[in-house]
Amino acid sequence: MKTSLFRMTWFRATCAAILVLAMLSPALPLHAQQKAAQAAQTAQAQPTQAVPQAPVLAPPPVAAAPAAAPAQPAPAPAPSSATAQPAPASDATALPADGKSLKSTVVALHELSPWSMFLSADIIVKAVMIGLAFASLVTWTVFIAKMIELSVAQGKLRGALRKIGDARSLAEAQFALGAKDSVLSALLAAAMNEARLSAGISSDEGIKERAASSFAEIVRAEGRRIRIGMGLLASIGATSPFVGLFGTVWGIMNSFIGISKSQTTNLAVVAPGIAEALLATAFGLVAAIPAVIIYNHFARVTKSYLELVSRSSGAAGRLLSRDLDRSHGSTHSRAAE
Repeated sequence: MKTSLFRMTWFRATCAAILVLAMLSPALPLHAQQKAAQAAQTAQAQPTQAVPQAPVLAPPPVAAAPAAAPAQPAPAPAPSSATAQPAPASDATALPADGKSLKSTVVALHELSPWSMFLSADIIVKAVMIGLAFASLVTWTVFIAKMIELSVAQGKLRGALRKIGDARSLAEAQFALGAKDSVLSALLAAAMNEARLSAGISSDEGIKERAASSFAEIVRAEGRRIRIGMGLLASIGATSPFVGLFGTVWGIMNSFIGISKSQTTNLAVVAPGIAEALLATAFGLVAAIPAVIIYNHFARVTKSYLELVSRSSGAAGRLLSRDLDRSHGSTHSRAAE
């Protein structure tokens, strides 16, 4: 009886132990995993303390295995570096774009040359530019021609005045000049012609007055001849800026019409038309400024030349007066005899 009771008690104790072990066996791994997770969180939160404490803690081999598992999140910053890598790619793609835009800008600047702007300008603006270029050509042609003409005329007249400086009569002065065609020769010829036509007239004042009238006509004619071309210079200098301004206004008007049609205010679209319009003003200034300067220069040179002509007129009048006085003196001497 006692034996059976002991067996029954031992059987019950064994079953109870098995039951307790069965209940505790799932909880042990879960508790170990919780401890491992807490250790991993502590290592991540305090990385600086984990390094010096590693030799002191000396975790058992059982805890080392779970600690390796949470260590895997460490490569997490890798995606950030991977995502940061496309930035150089964008820079690399930006460089060709910048280079392309720079190249297009250089090409555009190269294309905006005066010749290309002239070719792409409106027909009215082209006509204005061609007219102003022709006016500039006329200005420089007149400049070269008048410089040669005035230099030659001044040299000839100064030489003629030196030659008749010691002449005592109109005939002697004409002989000294020879057959050279100059304004002084014309003055001497007019004086001798008036003396011949007035032969037998005793009034010297009338002869001198008529000769002075002939001299004035010759001087005015010489002034008109020497000023040929200067009126053209004055016209070019006065009107060229306004003609160029007309071309500029016309070109800018066409540019604004193009802006309204294209419905854009982009500088790349607006700039060529405005540049072509301003080129007309530049042509006007290029034609006007030299014309004004050359006109002023010729005005001074012409004035000095006309002073030489006036001196020649005075020299011819003095020679005529000597001849008249000499003729009257010879007449009075003959009458006295």
